[in-house]
Amino acid sequence: MKKLLTILLSAIMAVACCFGLTACGDDDDTGVDVKIGLICLHDNNSTYDKNFIDAFTAACSATGAKSIIKTNIPESNACYETAADLVDQGCDLIFANSFGHEPYMIQAAEEFTDVQFFHATGTKAHTQNLNNYHNAFASIYEGRYLAGVAAGLKLQAMVAAEQISADKYESGNIKLGYVGAFPYAEVVSGYTSWFLGVRSVVSNVVMKVQYTSSWYDENGEKTAAENLINNEKVALLSQHADSWGAPTACETAGIPNVSYNGSTASRCPNTFIISSRINWQPYYEHIINSFKNGNAVAADWSQGLGSNWGDGAVALTEVGAAAAEGTEAYLNNVISQLKAGTLKVFDTDKFTVDGQKVTTYLADVDDMGDYVGETEVIKTEGGITYFAESEFRSAPYFDLRIDGITELN
Repeated sequence: MKKLLTILLSAIMAVACCFGLTACGDDDDTGVDVKIGLICLHDNNSTYDKNFIDAFTAACSATGAKSIIKTNIPESNACYETAADLVDQGCDLIFANSFGHEPYMIQAAEEFTDVQFFHATGTKAHTQNLNNYHNAFASIYEGRYLAGVAAGLKLQAMVAAEQISADKYESGNIKLGYVGAFPYAEVVSGYTSWFLGVRSVVSNVVMKVQYTSSWYDENGEKTAAENLINNEKVALLSQHADSWGAPTACETAGIPNVSYNGSTASRCPNTFIISSRINWQPYYEHIINSFKNGNAVAADWSQGLGSNWGDGAVALTEVGAAAAEGTEAYLNNVISQLKAGTLKVFDTDKFTVDGQKVTTYLADVDDMGDYVGETEVIKTEGGITYFAESEFRSAPYFDLRIDGITELN
């Protein structure tokens, strides 16, 4: 009788899958329905939010999960209210994508204990000790470094072709520009890893960073880029900013550009080199399938490069038309070194702070609001001493200001 019931249940499940009545897929045969909500700071006009939305849509399609997307939710109590509304609509899992959403997501997690809450870029999951609240990020500093390597190859080609004028040098060093949102560890980690990637190819570089004090401000980002191009006379530019402002300023001025969170080749065909991004689809699929199968999810989740450019948590876009010849092959070699551990992005032999090598550093990993470092993050592995970014929590905590980089504001 038990065997007959099993056969009948299998037949019912097969029919249900054919008619889309339940979630079916290679990673799940439980028949458990899942509804997941996504809270976004902005919408598809922001490259940052579009990257989340595209991955979310793809993951829900792949897993059969039902989904609700809420856009333009500010970093205020509106986030809590949106989370509560998603609970009322039957969401089992709720994900928010912006740093300032965290306190409101924690508030919701404390109240709605039967729902699982997930937050990107947050810092508090491992200290809150809530079994329904989780942080996630990726080792994006690896992607930033690789994008910097591509920029360095472009710079090298420009030097060889005598395309860099004298006003783009400072004390013998070529000037780079970077448009950043805020002077937070996430941004500092990103621009430092990018700079180190450039410097691995072209050693005589310095960089100017212009902050916009906003995650998304197209006019502000464009103005910052124009200042770096016209007043600071940078030869090449990158950014941690979420609009088309900086890339289009580069296209107008003919300045090579490395973007973030997606390709800008469609509007910037003459200046786009490459872009790195966090690929959120693996994480979405992980939390959806974990819920279906009754498996716990870690408080902090962070992964890096996959087997190919686009399938890991850290991904690269296609190489743009502005890139130097041989960029893809060169990057593949660097990727192999990163995966093997023979190359560390924040190798302490590759940078100094105030003229000194960093031999010890207590980082503020346990974010208690006191801005006091408590975790030793300088490690030695395989004969390499390095700053161990993303090894103690998912969100970045690299906040050293290394020599060669100047924050303008």
